[in-house]
Amino acid sequence: MPSTLQLIVGLGNPGSQYEGTRHNAGEDFVRELARQAGGSLKLETKYHGEVGEVFFAGHKLRLLIPHTFMNRSGKAVAALANFYKIDPERILIAHDELDISPGSARFKFDGGHGGHNGLRDIVPALANRKDFHRLRVGIGHPGSAKQVSNYVLSKPSPVDREAIAASIDEAIRALPLLLAGDSGKAMTQLHSFDGADSSLRAPLPNTTPKE
Repeated sequence: MPSTLQLIVGLGNPGSQYEGTRHNAGEDFVRELARQAGGSLKLETKYHGEVGEVFFAGHKLRLLIPHTFMNRSGKAVAALANFYKIDPERILIAHDELDISPGSARFKFDGGHGGHNGLRDIVPALANRKDFHRLRVGIGHPGSAKQVSNYVLSKPSPVDREAIAASIDEAIRALPLLLAGDSGKAMTQLHSFDGADSSLRAPLPNTTPKE
């Protein structure tokens, strides 16, 4: 597994009607990362989304928020990855995760799409390569498969929204470990976090770029 990432993608649906919805948790992660790193995102039609470049914890990262709908996410990811010749192993896809409670998030490397429509489209777009990193941002499950579509496209309660934001903050705190190639420590730090307990938050990392 490579020691550093080159591209971080935040999945979501475009349009103001989807802002702040559960399905856009991955997009929210990338926007917060850009904010904390002092970067900005701008629409680039050739990549079918918003792109940016930041230095974070001494590493140069490209950021992407696809402006395709969720089930066409692969179009944007492949366009940027192919142009810059970024191997899937150096890509982190941030997305919402029904099977994890709000306030928790998980790093994962490789694996299937788990029923997520964004990942389902990305895998074939990357020549059926599944060996990319994922950040699974917990949004919880409505309890019934019939309710999932409406659930992910609606906004979380204020309590859940705060918990999701806390897990995004913690993922950003753990990200320098992943960038340094220590995925085990990154997972341990993030996976032990409970977004309902702010006392567990680690200090923010030093994001000063290397000279």
